[in-house]
Amino acid sequence: MKISYGERMSSGVIYFLLALLVFVTFYPFWNSAVISFNTGSDTSLGGVTFWPRDFTFDNYEVVFQDKRLNQAFLISVLRTVAGTLLSIVLTAIFAYGMSKKELVGRKYYMIFCIIPLYFDGGLIPSYMLVRSLGLMNSFWVMVIPALISIWNMIVFRTFFQQLPDSLEESAKMDGCGYWRTLFRIVLPISGPVVATLALFTAVAHWNDWFTATLYISNAKLLPIQTLLQQILSSNIMSEQMMQTSSAAQSHMASARTITTKSLTMATMMVATIPIILVYPFVQKYFVKGVMVGSLKE
Repeated sequence: MKISYGERMSSGVIYFLLALLVFVTFYPFWNSAVISFNTGSDTSLGGVTFWPRDFTFDNYEVVFQDKRLNQAFLISVLRTVAGTLLSIVLTAIFAYGMSKKELVGRKYYMIFCIIPLYFDGGLIPSYMLVRSLGLMNSFWVMVIPALISIWNMIVFRTFFQQLPDSLEESAKMDGCGYWRTLFRIVLPISGPVVATLALFTAVAHWNDWFTATLYISNAKLLPIQTLLQQILSSNIMSEQMMQTSSAAQSHMASARTITTKSLTMATMMVATIPIILVYPFVQKYFVKGVMVGSLKE
């Protein structure tokens, strides 16, 4: 098919705008990575843009020797794994029940579920509720309040309702109850929606720093994002550098290559890379999984 001059011009403009959007979006992350691999003293001179001018691993050496950051990284991993697993399982169970037309009062349950999507309880009532439940300064305060997501429940329910009725009828004829049908028949064929919602939930847990800021004062329970936020909002890098081993301090003193900015960028990379590495494994489920949520009963 012959493409007209106007269509070629339109395609060129679209590709240029998309390339510009990619550059504007990706460059800050790339520049942060470059600075994290560049000596701080050289970075302070300016002009470090697309590639390290004075390559070094010293920034990451200091970051990985900080016991607080290692502890925070472990807390983030545990929180993300436990929070995602429990949230997906419990939300799927909830959605499976809500997908049943024979459920008495299903319409009213949905109304109760949708109201919090528009009207949040507020910060102070939420704080008082968490305190009354005894979750202050607890690891589970980062998991339990987020166990059920109404939005994810609606997406799950929509997907379950699109499954052929013959599947469950066959399962019932073989003697399966609701629980066994859900875990042996329905969930195994719900890969796209499970993968998509699991990724969204995991990213939300990994990036959340506000919950720990509100409810946790024990430094040993802080996730890495909250610790990173504290690093960015206060000048505690010097304290971080003082907590490194004497050998590293001696090396830093002689080299004088590490600055607060270079350490901050290295810490940001350590906090960001793990969740980015998850995306390629679930990318193929994105389109189908997200499209499920756009359909209405």
